Amino acid sequence: MIKFVKGNEAVVIGALYAGCDAYFGYPITPASEVAHAAAEWFPAVGREFLQAECETASINMVYGAAAAGKLAITASSGPGISLMQEGLSYMAGAELPGVIVNIQRAGPGLGNVFPEQADYNQAVKGGGHGSYHSIVLAPGNVQEMCDLTIKAFELAFKYRGPVIVLADAVLGQMMETLRLPKKENAKPDTAAWAVQGTAATRRNLITSIYLDAQQEEAVNLHLQEKYASMQCEALSEEFQTADAEVILIAYGISSRIAHTAAEDLRMNGVKAGLFRPISLYPFPIAALQSLAKGRKLVVVELSSGQFRDDVVGQLALANPPTLAHVELINRMGGTLITVDDVVAKVKGLMGAAQAANHFPEHML
Repeated sequence: MIKFVKGNEAVVIGALYAGCDAYFGYPITPASEVAHAAAEWFPAVGREFLQAECETASINMVYGAAAAGKLAITASSGPGISLMQEGLSYMAGAELPGVIVNIQRAGPGLGNVFPEQADYNQAVKGGGHGSYHSIVLAPGNVQEMCDLTIKAFELAFKYRGPVIVLADAVLGQMMETLRLPKKENAKPDTAAWAVQGTAATRRNLITSIYLDAQQEEAVNLHLQEKYASMQCEALSEEFQTADAEVILIAYGISSRIAHTAAEDLRMNGVKAGLFRPISLYPFPIAALQSLAKGRKLVVVELSSGQFRDDVVGQLALANPPTLAHVELINRMGGTLITVDDVVAKVKGLMGAAQAANHFPEHML
């Protein structure tokens, strides 16, 4: 079956097909339709919907539901996601699964309700206190808003931790066709760790406090080993990279702009391709590294360069390391990059490179 829905609504559809038991949230533009759709559809199929008094309450309700072995989700945007950071750290420390959807808007502070991608560091680097990570998935269309929400629940319970679906105001508000999944996912078995008030789960303990320093270090080492094991889940997509001279690197709505720009550049004689990471954590570094050698790399993003800096860092930390200069095309404050912006910048870079190769160094 095919439906015509907003990206925010597709998140709720994905959650229901994932078997999600409960939605806890507080509305905020441009994520409000997630709560609106959940309020309508969750009770209609026997699931729980609760509008919390604030975002701090929302994430702690997700914590509580997860501790009982339930599938729970919340959604918000910049200011609300900031309020959830303590709860996210608690979930990571207690190894509790849950899904958090961030429909990014411009900041810092209250900012505005237009699209931005400046919550990248907050999502990918942890955001809350302590040495932890959340898996971060970045949809690029309405279909993926649904599909990656389902994937988020699968990974949350596989690795027992929070998973963030990192979208933006354009993806949340735009409408596209959505092909519904064929069936609902089976519920995960949580009896080994959940606390459900039964004899079978009486010995289970949910906590993130360890007053012995050596025990706390052991917990942290366990978490780091778990995060390293997640690399097998890295996801990415490539477009016309086989013969590309320049690789555009982008995620979310910026990847759609970069995709069209790559097509236009090829029409203008520039062999351009696109690398789109679908998982931002774990980052698909092996796939990017194989494309980086001998090519110009250009990041397209709606932030100050948070994603670009991570691309540079990921390449440098790879084994073996790849030291690369990565150009940046960006806008901030809620203004979208245009295809023309990307095409003009890349053509300028390619022209400068050709000039540098043509003239002896002493003449430049």
